Amino acid sequence: MAEKKTTAKKTTTAKKTATKKTAAKKPAGSVKKAAPAAKAARPRRAVVVGGARTPFVKAFGPFTKLDSIALADRAVKGMLDRLQFDASKIEAVVWGGVILPPTAPNIARELALDLGLPAEAEGHTVTRACASGLQAITDAVSMIERGHADIVIAGGSDSTSNAPITLPQHLVHALAPYALGGKKLGPKEALGLVRELYPFSDLLPKQPKIAERTTGEVMGESAEKMAEINKISRDAQDRFALESHKRAAAAWDKGIYENEVVPVTTPDGETISRDGLVRPNTSLEKLATLKPVFKEGGTLTAGNSSPLTDGAAAVLLMSEEKAEELGLTPLATLLDWSYVGVDPRDQLLIGPAIAIPKAVIRAGLSFDDIDFFDIHEAFAAQVLSVLKVMADDSFCKERVGLDKAFGAIDWDKLNLFGGSVALGHPFGATGARMVLTVANELARRGGGAKAALGICAAGGLGAGAVMSAV
Repeated sequence: MAEKKTTAKKTTTAKKTATKKTAAKKPAGSVKKAAPAAKAARPRRAVVVGGARTPFVKAFGPFTKLDSIALADRAVKGMLDRLQFDASKIEAVVWGGVILPPTAPNIARELALDLGLPAEAEGHTVTRACASGLQAITDAVSMIERGHADIVIAGGSDSTSNAPITLPQHLVHALAPYALGGKKLGPKEALGLVRELYPFSDLLPKQPKIAERTTGEVMGESAEKMAEINKISRDAQDRFALESHKRAAAAWDKGIYENEVVPVTTPDGETISRDGLVRPNTSLEKLATLKPVFKEGGTLTAGNSSPLTDGAAAVLLMSEEKAEELGLTPLATLLDWSYVGVDPRDQLLIGPAIAIPKAVIRAGLSFDDIDFFDIHEAFAAQVLSVLKVMADDSFCKERVGLDKAFGAIDWDKLNLFGGSVALGHPFGATGARMVLTVANELARRGGGAKAALGICAAGGLGAGAVMSAV
């Protein structure tokens, strides 16, 4: 027994010696010699390579006979023509809209078919109230960056002129069985129907009222509340509106918007090539004469509020690799974004004050990193309220989760080329209009310039996005 133990001991010792010799030939902790490190692949990134929009015109004006689909067609075709881009390369269309055509609500697919894009190019329409155009673009960016597509058209349109006028529900319930259900209308049924339709005044069209379902307030009434809460004076609102018109007019004079807007010929043969709502000759004195619209003794007027508008805007997005392959120079990229909700019973349109800081933080940036801001001007009172609370310590601590105020935006860094008060606001198109203008300005600046966008929307929604020059 003793002899066997000794042999086993020698065998174990030999194995240990062999293991030590083997280990000495290799670097500690490795199995084989490591291959040279491969060059790290850059993250897939979506870029804006171009865009175009129709002129924005007052509702029930020259675009009355062009619905949201027709306006979308004009914007996208104008963009593709200007870029001289081969439409057969388009893989998808994402479109934003608020007043959707009842018989063809998927505008994205309809415009793809109208313009003869590839039948395989899928199309879907999104709606997030006034942030719908931005939603379409961020959806397209996500598609590209996840590798689901290389080339996507995104944008938005709306035609307030073609908003459907609905009948009261009791009339619909009375008429539908005969119009849709195949029920026969005999003399007895006709007499009963007449009784149900009385009073006949309900059959007359009424002015649509875009009110919050939860509060019953129209957006202007909610903005009046914001003006009171944040102590925004009528004079401050009028001064803001005046500056918006002056900047928009200057942008047209400098050719900035001429490079973005494509002329539209109407069914009546009239060609519109400029925005129809910019008032370069307005003044504080003229604005001061306007009466409050939403509340007796209020501060919001037609002059310091965005008007009902018809129009469309589109951008062409693609992966950075595809842009290089096709020899296209990117204008800008979206770094990150944020969509938020607030209680409509509180401050309906305050959302951008939360969404903008969140988007900036998600992008790994701070207030000081942003070179300029573009905030949708639903009402001057709403923008001024957003600016005020973003510079307020308590609001930013309680509502955004910051340690202090996000920051006070200098006037010379805000809405450089005017905004919705002057240009107009086709609900679904505004977000795309903003992205296009900001992308072009970032490309002009270059050098990694950065911008933040903010949009308020019905339902207590807010949107923010951060863009960078490429």
